[in-house]
Amino acid sequence: MTEPSAASASPQSSPAPTPAYAAALTVEDFRRNLAAIRARIAAAAERAGRDAAEIRLLPVSKTVPEERLRTAFAAGITQMGENKVQEAQRKSENLADLGISWSVIGHLQTNKAKNVAAFADEFQALDSLRLAEALDRRLQAAGRSLDVYVQVNSSGEPSKFGLEPVDVAAFLAALPAYSSLRVRGLMTLAAHTDDAERVRECFRVMRHLRDAGLQAGTVGDGLLSMGMSGDFEAAIEGGSTCVRVGQAIFGARATPNSHYWPESPAAR
Repeated sequence: MTEPSAASASPQSSPAPTPAYAAALTVEDFRRNLAAIRARIAAAAERAGRDAAEIRLLPVSKTVPEERLRTAFAAGITQMGENKVQEAQRKSENLADLGISWSVIGHLQTNKAKNVAAFADEFQALDSLRLAEALDRRLQAAGRSLDVYVQVNSSGEPSKFGLEPVDVAAFLAALPAYSSLRVRGLMTLAAHTDDAERVRECFRVMRHLRDAGLQAGTVGDGLLSMGMSGDFEAAIEGGSTCVRVGQAIFGARATPNSHYWPESPAAR
């Protein structure tokens, strides 16, 4: 994996405020949006001295109606990320003829593990051994395995799910007991702020944890899923290998993020 060079630290871009993205309704709309995002990914990778080919774009399709997802698929989108497991499972069933690869990227309660085990190709929000055990049990029964990312609360915000950074090493060390889970790397949501340096610090925390996991042999491929529509360029400059982009591809969502990022762990 090619890392950002030290020389790339100064020209980093600042996370941009999220603009009012127009809804993509046609194949041409989706292709234009995808081209624009990929150009920005390439530019950010170049600034960091990285190969853009190693950075995966995961389109986040939450709240987008199924008919528009068919249009997005026709434009070349074959992977889609969803926050709510019920919505993701419904879409996976109704769009099964397309062969889309589904990634569940939102917080998961253990009683929904059976749903994820039934259809998901990837789960990016693993944050407890109780959930790991529930997923493993369901996957073993189904004869399946699942790619997983361990979610880290890199910002320390109480509204965010994920492990505290100090707990990551021990958590990763315990995961080999769950043989149906293929650990691919770490995932985070950076601080939601206009303070670009605070956002970058979240990404530095993640890279440090990833590097420690690689040294210990516990973090799989050492992938880093970080960066969304408003901060993915800074995330790439910070080492991200997977950016999760929704509104900049599909258009602005009417449903507030609080609907898809439910009550904080402290409020449960």
